[in-house]
Amino acid sequence: MSPLSDPGGLLEAPLVIEYPFNRTAGPVIGAFFTGLREQRVLGIVGVDGRVVCPPVEYDPTTGEPLTEMVELGTEGVVTSWTWVTRPREGQPLDRPHALALIQLDGADTSLLHVIDAPAPDSVTTGARVRIRWADERVGLIADIACFELIGGL
Repeated sequence: MSPLSDPGGLLEAPLVIEYPFNRTAGPVIGAFFTGLREQRVLGIVGVDGRVVCPPVEYDPTTGEPLTEMVELGTEGVVTSWTWVTRPREGQPLDRPHALALIQLDGADTSLLHVIDAPAPDSVTTGARVRIRWADERVGLIADIACFELIGGL
């Protein structure tokens, strides 16, 4: 019997395509990661004066290079969120949590991260949150272990 006439006899040809590369962080992202390691959050001032966090190397509107870094607060406001009932392997938390856009104090844009919250009804748009730092920080976004609601869990 031919594989074409037998639906259970499909042929497979596994193929893995990779494009491995290394990228240097550069002065803007490097400063952001270094700040996280030191429990500081940095944003960057855009051409129009808005503060972007996480910082970018070029202005989102004009494409001009940006260089003026500013320190932001470690608290902020939830601007949007959703509830993650079944976290996948490799996510920051291994239990149900909120995935949220958080506008840190001093920033004009939002940062995507997780909120360690007990239930979906404990999270609201406009809620105040603060950073919970990782015990060991190495200069990565994971140095922010998660955010926690201000006023308790």
